[in-house]
Amino acid sequence: ELVVLPVFDAIDHEEQFSSDQLAILRVEPEVPVVELDVLLRQGEAYLIESFSAQWAFDGGECGFAGLLHFTLGHDGPWNVQQDKGKGRHEATGEGLVHAPKLSHAAQNLNRTGSGASVVKKWRRRWTAAGKGLGIFETHFKRMQFIVSSTALLRQLQAISGVLNSSNTLPILDNFLFDIKPGKASISASDLETTMTTTVEVTSEEEGAIAIPAKMLLDILKTFEDLPLTFKVDAKTCGVELTSEAGKYKLAGAHADEFPRTPELEGATAVTLNSDTLADAISRTLFAAGSDDLRPVMSGIFFELRSDHLSFVATDAHRLVRYARNDASAPENAEMIVPKKPLNLLKGTLPMTDEVVVSFNEANAHFKFGEMDLVCRLIEGKYPNYEAVIPKDNPNCMTIDRKDFQRSIRRVAIFANKTTHQVRLSLAGSSLEISAEDVDFANEAKETLACNYSGEDMEIGFNSRFLLDMLNNLDAQQITLELSAPNRAGIIRPQHDGEAGGEDILMLVMPVMLNA
Repeated sequence: ELVVLPVFDAIDHEEQFSSDQLAILRVEPEVPVVELDVLLRQGEAYLIESFSAQWAFDGGECGFAGLLHFTLGHDGPWNVQQDKGKGRHEATGEGLVHAPKLSHAAQNLNRTGSGASVVKKWRRRWTAAGKGLGIFETHFKRMQFIVSSTALLRQLQAISGVLNSSNTLPILDNFLFDIKPGKASISASDLETTMTTTVEVTSEEEGAIAIPAKMLLDILKTFEDLPLTFKVDAKTCGVELTSEAGKYKLAGAHADEFPRTPELEGATAVTLNSDTLADAISRTLFAAGSDDLRPVMSGIFFELRSDHLSFVATDAHRLVRYARNDASAPENAEMIVPKKPLNLLKGTLPMTDEVVVSFNEANAHFKFGEMDLVCRLIEGKYPNYEAVIPKDNPNCMTIDRKDFQRSIRRVAIFANKTTHQVRLSLAGSSLEISAEDVDFANEAKETLACNYSGEDMEIGFNSRFLLDMLNNLDAQQITLELSAPNRAGIIRPQHDGEAGGEDILMLVMPVMLNA
């Protein structure tokens, strides 16, 4: 969008701008139709119907000269007068200008959108038909802002997890700074996920610039808490950072090369407590798969219902369902969110705030505090997980979670390093946990007291899966529900989270026991 705000008095076809009479020129490329607002301080406005520009650098630091060709029009609610004595066209009111063709040179010159061209001189010539030629000289103002080093570092570290170690697009190695008076929005992206945060700055100008992420983080880590001044040369995209100790120069990049954050059209929105979302992620994410051939299992399935919310993750060997009966959605909806954005949320979610989750068929948007995260959703239909959960489990063991956890951790040291198999032998009120590695003649066996009701049974599990589940529970007692040695076992926390509306179910598939 090209916006010109000239302030001048038209006298004998020439206008001289004083320091308090400036025209600001901004260009945002890739906009097919340029809209031009012309406003005059004294209530006068000129309606320009066509616009084209050619630019050339005049050798100054940031100065340039150019030709502006335009045609005056008198459509709309205009009071057009012609003062023949002075040869001046005047129009009162306001109007829009449509310029479908903006020269390539003008786009290249102003593509950063990170500064303002200040028009110093303006001369124009008119014809009776209302056509004219404007010749002007300008000087480009450098974008500048001041920010606290620790405040900036804290926000950059919060979003730096989005960055990949290697990118196919060099622009993705940068942070995008979008500066507005008093505030800077900073974004990081990997094309699939974009995180944006804000930080307070001292600035009177608007603009945008992409700054190398790694170099900026490295230099910020060396500073104590002190103000830093950033100066951006929009012509070269050079960034000069000034501190009390000295000056540092970085090579930035054009802001318009940075990928745009997708807009969510027709989105469904639900508001969650941040601790609810954080618990859902931490309880389930470890069970999500990493098989590229089954991408729908590589994220968390959000099942939003009018009377409850469920979050499910599985890799076909284990499954976790975390449900909240104290939360709901305005309408039934489902989505599969990838692991990376969920890991980022897990590390940045505040514990005393609300999260607004908006999503459509393609993308999801998480907004909390000063942070925004937009990610692409996983396409496909999630498997019918309810079908694999055994409904009839007559054999039930109740045991202390920490004792069970410590015993499995010790015995698993002696298990086969490929299968990680441990054997659970249940009889009466005792549980025997054993493991062996026949190849190396290693063997271990422990016995724990438990409360068991059902038939005597021996069943084998992968010790790593059991430990992952036990590590992600905090109840003092857990129950293990079983139906048969070749059927899945279900772990539930006993009486945990009932007051908070939690319902946690963890399912683990058995392994075949050695003879």
